[in-house]
Amino acid sequence: MYIGRFVVVGPDVAAYRVSSRSFPNRKIIERDGSLTVVPTEDAPGTDNPYVSYNCVRTANDGETAILGNGSHVDPITEKVERGYPARDALAEALLALDYEKDDYNTPRVAGVVGERAFIGTVREDAVLVREVTEPTLVATYEENAPTPYDFEATSAAAAAEEAYDAAFEHAVCAAGIERDGRIETAIHNGNGDGS
Repeated sequence: MYIGRFVVVGPDVAAYRVSSRSFPNRKIIERDGSLTVVPTEDAPGTDNPYVSYNCVRTANDGETAILGNGSHVDPITEKVERGYPARDALAEALLALDYEKDDYNTPRVAGVVGERAFIGTVREDAVLVREVTEPTLVATYEENAPTPYDFEATSAAAAAEEAYDAAFEHAVCAAGIERDGRIETAIHNGNGDGS
């Protein structure tokens, strides 16, 4: 099944996966303390504004992680840094940026992992934000409402790998986060070396 891009958020571990039929030539890199989705060197040129973005950022001196499928990750991070409660930062940024205005009205999905964990989405017909106490998934297609999800990873590297290997079609790359006081991150670009 193709569910598009997705986030899995648990109380202390989370992951983001790029799944794509249209733009598979992408990878995640570390840049300026963020994890950023960028085209690979062999990707055809595009002016699509949804292809490259920060998918993981940290706030509160590295104690909180924000992850998601687009430019909304930045304003969520800025609001958390300014002291907004994570739930409010997530809801306000999703509502303000709305779903993507592409051919599919693609939902935006995001999560925040800190002292408390939240997951959210904005679709054409709803804004949904939930606190999570167990691993929960939300995706751009098919699984576009927060749903409990069997996710066993306990480290950032394992989270990235498990998200990448999840039984959903068209995996491109993945990022994992672990919160153990501070946020640790990992990248899995599907090339077998965990980077």
